[in-house]
Parts: sequence; C-alpha cells; structure tokens
Amino acid sequence: MRIRLVPAETNWNFFARPWISIGLSVAGMILSVVLLLTMGLNFGIDFRGGTSIRTESTQPVDVGAYRQALAPLGLGDVSITEVFDPNFRPDQHVVMIRVEQQSAEEAITPETINAIKDALRAAIDPEIKFLSVESVGPKVSGELIITAIEAVVLAILAVLFYIWLRFEWQFSLGAVLALVHDVTLTLGIFSALQ
Repeated sequence: MRIRLVPAETNWNFFARPWISIGLSVAGMILSVVLLLTMGLNFGIDFRGGTSIRTESTQPVDVGAYRQALAPLGLGDVSITEVFDPNFRPDQHVVMIRVEQQSAEEAITPETINAIKDALRAAIDPEIKFLSVESVGPKVSGELIITAIEAVVLAILAVLFYIWLRFEWQFSLGAVLALVHDVTLTLGIFSALQ
C-alpha cells in the first residue's frame, strides 16, 4: 500500500473566484518589487566588489574571536565562514573571510591585508597560514551584474521563441509571464529574508 500525501481525487478550482487568485498574485508581485526597491538584495563579493581571504590554522575556529580581532580595523561588512571538507586533517581548520570593498579603491590595499594578517596572528594563532587573497574590483563586479542581466533576458527570449515555434505565440507569452511572476516573487522572498 502506497502512502499518498495528497488524495488522488483532489481538485482545487483556482478560477472559481478568479479575482482572489489574480489579486493575491498581483499583490505578491507588487510587494516583491517594493521589497526589492527598498531593501535590495544581499549580493556577494562577486557582485559588490571586495576581497576574499582564506586562512588555515591548527586552532579550532571561533568566529567570534575572528570578528573581535578584525573589528578594530574598521573594515565594514566582514563575513567569516568555517570551511568544511572531509579530506581535512582533524587539526586542519580553514576559514574564509570576505571583506567588502573599501571606499572607492579598486582593490584592498596591501597595508590593509597586512593589518588583517597581523591582527589574526596576534589574536587567533601566531602560526596561521594565509592560503589565498583574492580581490574583485567594482568595475569587474559591475560588468558581472550587466552580464547576468543580459543572460537572464536572453534566456527569457529563447524560451519565448521556442514555445512560439513549438506551440502558439499565446502560450509563449503565458509561459514567459509565469516565469517573470515566479522569479519576481522569489526575489521578493530573498529580499525580505536576507
């Protein structure tokens, strides 16, 4: 005997009262757009610009200690994440530190990187290793945003064209509207929960 979460004879008529369904859908889209315009999205370093520093230590990771060590440097938004890998040794603790772009500078300065290294060596572990330091400038991140938007628009046009050829143009418009609706609601949820 199979377990059914939804009975086979379930029939929900969403268009019994079309104005309720359409009204909720339109209200959700308007709310999503308002949230996107007021709160925005929490872009990563790839889209905002900034620096990613990867460290390795034999000391157990205490994110609070890392944050406390970096706080006096006034780096702004700093994200500290412990990296897990089943291939790591038991005493191998890797941390990814992401620092937002500093003012109008193209990349984080060597002096700031040295200050971060000194602060972590003093507070965390004198033997801490710095595996990589990678910076993304604002020009690169701006180009990435434009390229991402172009890719989404081209994908929507490709879906529109394919469904138009395969079926009818009315179906392609409906499919693209449904796609835009779903993406808008999803982005609104991301904006609200960031």
